[in-house]
Amino acid sequence: MMDMLYAIISELMQHTGGAWEDFELPKTEGPYVLMVVGVNGVGKTTTIGKLTHQFKAKGYNVVLGAADTFRAAAIDQLAVWGERNDVPVIKQEMGSDPASVAYDTIQHAVSAGADLCIIDTAGRLHNKKNLMNELSKVKRVMQKVVPDAPHEVLLVLDGSTGQNALNQAKAFSEATQITSLAVTKLDGTAKGGVVIGIADQLSVPVKFIGVGEGIEDLQLFNPEAFASSLFQK
Repeated sequence: MMDMLYAIISELMQHTGGAWEDFELPKTEGPYVLMVVGVNGVGKTTTIGKLTHQFKAKGYNVVLGAADTFRAAAIDQLAVWGERNDVPVIKQEMGSDPASVAYDTIQHAVSAGADLCIIDTAGRLHNKKNLMNELSKVKRVMQKVVPDAPHEVLLVLDGSTGQNALNQAKAFSEATQITSLAVTKLDGTAKGGVVIGIADQLSVPVKFIGVGEGIEDLQLFNPEAFASSLFQK
């Protein structure tokens, strides 16, 4: 029975696994624009910092945009990650228009010849209609600079929160067209079995997993290794 479950889960995750290999960016005209969404507390900004580190290590030029203007702490935290990775962070004052920050960020990325532009966004879910309107506006403004932006909408989820992570995934999929997932906090006892339900119900690929607090502890998702970890193979 366990072998059968392992085979089923491994097959399911193979169909939804991320397509990137070794943090290589897809080729685009101008910067590759990655918009990151997720509720507060899931490790969204930390994931952006770790992604920046990984892509810089591959030789890419990265620009960050602090479009989560709802919280001053989010702007400050992203600025710290920018300093840590030695990359520019485009920001405005708390309460500024997120779309304006996104516009400035992409303009800077284009003028600087950057390869990757990562936009942090607010994760308020108490009113999905407002969230949808805000994210839609951010997208429209991005496209004034890069017509096919964002190339990817990455949803960050806390793998230790179980059913709540699935509920968040459903809510964000209603508010915006998420195209990939990053699942954090899969270290220790949090095995992230919720990833199976999300992959099954939403058919959105899992691209990255966070397995610790260190800057190197963000990995490309490996479906077979994930299934093996669930069954301790």
